[in-house]
Amino acid sequence: MYKLIAVDLDGTLLNQYGEVSIETKKTTKKIIENGTDIIIASGRPIDSIKTIASEIGSENYFIAGNGAIIYDIKNDEIIYKKTLSKRKLLKIIRICEENSISYNVYTDKTILSTSLEYNVLYYYKENLKKDENKKTNINIVKDMEEYIKNTEEENFIKITICDKNKSVFNAILKKIKKIKGIEFLEVSHMSRKMIKHGTEDIPIEYYYTEISLANVDKWNAIEYLMKKINIDRQDVIAIGDNINDRKMIENAGLGIAMKGSVMQDFEGANDVAPANFEDGVSKILQKYYKNINFS
Repeated sequence: MYKLIAVDLDGTLLNQYGEVSIETKKTTKKIIENGTDIIIASGRPIDSIKTIASEIGSENYFIAGNGAIIYDIKNDEIIYKKTLSKRKLLKIIRICEENSISYNVYTDKTILSTSLEYNVLYYYKENLKKDENKKTNINIVKDMEEYIKNTEEENFIKITICDKNKSVFNAILKKIKKIKGIEFLEVSHMSRKMIKHGTEDIPIEYYYTEISLANVDKWNAIEYLMKKINIDRQDVIAIGDNINDRKMIENAGLGIAMKGSVMQDFEGANDVAPANFEDGVSKILQKYYKNINFS
């Protein structure tokens, strides 16, 4: 039996509306009750993950910021972190500002942005459905550079850059790639998220990348946890849909990609789950845990 399941959120555990379905909650809780730990491994900040971890019955750890942070749920503390320095962050921000491209900064608990658009708009709309204590913390600031210079915040886990125009987006990336000691999420496809406006489903579409400190990824964080809880990679299942999930999918004992995602045809995956809007995580886990009665 596998001992640890690492699962991504957006496009994987969450459906197209940013929610965990009732069926998926039942499945994850049953598996945890039967002795396998399930951890979330996401690009989101801590407070955005906490509520979802609780919903699926996950009580020990989760990975935030694409591997920049490991959070100990029971002890309410960060036990591992690899974050961007203010100096590197400010270099990236200046390039974005000079070229009028959208960006937002993720700390361990907050998303900092200068406007509500792209992924921040998605999280904002998601917040409208949540209780106050379960919302993703979004802080809109007028002058990001000045804010970063003066804040006491130290845990800058990543910066996300977004634009609708692919040529503009790629031109900015070339400039930022000259900065040493950082790592890019290489994404060539357009991100597509759905938000509800009344009875309509409205897509939010944009090109994006995520920039973190060099050598930060979900698998490195999982390896740290494996040593801590004394398990081998063959004891691990990893499930994801995007480029930032590649390393954990190809290195885990059982790597699973999501149907319809950019990872669907990834040769490093052992299996493909149904899409996130089809309760894919629930269905694929039930396939590998046939000894559990999920009814």
